[in-house]
Amino acid sequence: MTITITLNGKSKKVEKNVTVQDIVKKDFPDKENEIIAAKIDNQVVDLSTKLTKDSKVELLTFKDEEGKEVFWHSASHLMTQAVLRVFKDQNVELGVGFPIEDGFYQDYGMKPIEPSVLKKIQKEMKKIVSEKFEIKHRIISKKEALEYYKKDPLKIELTNDVPGDKVSMYSQGEFDNLCKGPHLPNTSFLKAFRLTKVAGAYWRGDAKKKQLQRIYGIAFPDKDQLKDYLHKVEEAKKRDHRILGKKLDLFSFNDVSPGSPFFHPKGAHIYIALQNFLRSLYKDWGYQEVITPLIYHKDIWETSGHWKHYKDDMFIFKMDHQDASLKPMNCPSHILIYKTQIRSYHDLPMRITDFAPLHRNELRGVLGGLNRVRKFSQDDCHVFCTPDQIKDEIQSHIEHVRFIYEKIFGFEFSVELSTRPEKSMGSKEEWDQAEETLKKAIEACKMKYDINEGDGAFYGPKIDFHIKDSLGRDWQCATEQLDFQMPDNFNIQYEGNDGKRHRTVMLHRTVLGSFERFIGILIEHFAGKFPLWLSPVQVRLLTVANAFDKYALNVKEKLESHNIRVELDFKHESIPKKVRNAQVDKIPLIVIVGEKEEKNQTVAVRTLDGKVKFGVKVNEFVKSVLKNIDGKELVI
Repeated sequence: MTITITLNGKSKKVEKNVTVQDIVKKDFPDKENEIIAAKIDNQVVDLSTKLTKDSKVELLTFKDEEGKEVFWHSASHLMTQAVLRVFKDQNVELGVGFPIEDGFYQDYGMKPIEPSVLKKIQKEMKKIVSEKFEIKHRIISKKEALEYYKKDPLKIELTNDVPGDKVSMYSQGEFDNLCKGPHLPNTSFLKAFRLTKVAGAYWRGDAKKKQLQRIYGIAFPDKDQLKDYLHKVEEAKKRDHRILGKKLDLFSFNDVSPGSPFFHPKGAHIYIALQNFLRSLYKDWGYQEVITPLIYHKDIWETSGHWKHYKDDMFIFKMDHQDASLKPMNCPSHILIYKTQIRSYHDLPMRITDFAPLHRNELRGVLGGLNRVRKFSQDDCHVFCTPDQIKDEIQSHIEHVRFIYEKIFGFEFSVELSTRPEKSMGSKEEWDQAEETLKKAIEACKMKYDINEGDGAFYGPKIDFHIKDSLGRDWQCATEQLDFQMPDNFNIQYEGNDGKRHRTVMLHRTVLGSFERFIGILIEHFAGKFPLWLSPVQVRLLTVANAFDKYALNVKEKLESHNIRVELDFKHESIPKKVRNAQVDKIPLIVIVGEKEEKNQTVAVRTLDGKVKFGVKVNEFVKSVLKNIDGKELVI
């Protein structure tokens, strides 16, 4: 008996009960070592899965996100099998293990592990890979599983949590593991891996429960990919914004206010420069800046839906004996401004922007530098418009994103459409309409995009823009969210050209997103070597000897008269030492003056990449600096 499957967009007749692996062997023999799993009707499965009915089949490789998850999940099993071999004299209890954004981890109930032991585990992992164990799936009774795990209380607990009287097990060689899967066909696919660190972790994240040993790792299909990854990790360490932020005196943190950065003068300069840059664009873009309160009674959050859907992430306290909160978002406050007048279709689109500080009660354990904070500000914009203005508004925002990301900062970026989440407001029909509108706007801009199922905001679908930094890492910053729900909740309307009242459409948008997070990204992207226009100090003047201090002060005054930011180094140190200090401080332009420069009224200019120009007239230097700043050039 045959069934019809759709494979790579083409219909194909196959025998019923054939496995996906059989199809791969027959139709893609040259890809056998690349195809690692499949999706049948959008569900990720093992290649050993049988096809029993007409289905849509997609083949997955490591290049696919779902493929990476399968690969790293199997790597965690490989590591666990090796751990059980290395520590065979211990009763090792098996906690949970998962693929994560960048690799995998597994928790173990055992004595503390020294990092030096990781190499021993890796050696055993290589041996298991060479043994090419087939990874087999089977369903067994819960009773059988409980007997198998009678010496492992963690697995007993997990087994009992499985509904029904059957459980899913995977085996490779002598190793069996309670697991839903899916997994690779065999262990030989795991050709390159590295165990990266050991950490403590509480069982099920509960500090009252047993502390386990958590081992993290990364794995790839070949050694070149692993080598490239490890190189990027080392490079990322050098660029870590937390380290550079301290070295360059940009910002600090203090436990008196966890997750809330203190921006020092140089860091504050970058922060304000980014805001002022956006302000310089807002006039042409048709935005008007507003200033709004930070604290609101809970009534407004109940109306907006945040009290129901977002309460756990809000800072809540009493104000006038009533529940109140610091605002986590600006949208309700902008709606209140909109509602202060009766708006006509002539007034729309109405575009409001706000840099107000926002507060979100992130868990202490997930706070990390500027990337995850509790207090932050956004270039937060809301557009109130009519339904027939939506497409043009979204297209204009996409062009704003394109201009800032590509031209100003040199970022490549990709686009993702996030659809209705499990918990959401509004009808399916409204969501379908909103999602279709966003799709048409993206397509009108001739941009490729991916669908991110179920990751929209609770009030509407959104377009997320992911930038790629100099190390190839993706960061989601800009967003465009289409919202029909809050206009309903707050009953915001406009008077149409027919004289009747109509519901206003609301768009939520940012380009940079959180300034804190974006600054962290910029620090790592540029390795602290900011473009000249953004650099807190643009020029450092070095004197060969004290005799030339007066001339250096004259040069400094001339530069500062053109608003060029200058520092003087009068220290009693050699020029090579002063140059080295300036390079460590990531100063873009190092200007040296001595006898020859004073006599000829010139300067010697050194850039961070080591290029030196002698005999540069001061006026010409000023012109070149101002031209670079005005053009927002990325390089000098």
